[in-house]
Amino acid sequence: MKSASGAHTGTGSWLLQRATAVVLALTLPVLIVYVLAATPIDDFAGWQALFSPLWLRVLGLLAAVALALHAWVGMRDLFMDYVRPTLLRLALYLAVVVTLAGSVAWLAAVLWSVA
Repeated sequence: MKSASGAHTGTGSWLLQRATAVVLALTLPVLIVYVLAATPIDDFAGWQALFSPLWLRVLGLLAAVALALHAWVGMRDLFMDYVRPTLLRLALYLAVVVTLAGSVAWLAAVLWSVA
């Protein structure tokens, strides 16, 4: 008989991945159009001015967090399905989490250093 405690364990991951996909589908076109509509930027001051509005920095960070969560769910599922040795799977989990969290933190530091 199968344990009831394992029921619906994938539902939360499925919902998280769908929610982050919706966030990305709504934020990325706005960010792309904003950057493409900007006048040609050829110096550091121009890039600073481009990313100075608070709404743009918040939207960019929201998109980055959504992308990191979306990538985490996908990589976690991939590792669970195809990487059998437990220690290797845990090492890969750690590498992905450190990379994604570090990337989001780095982007936050860059975006908020512009202000």
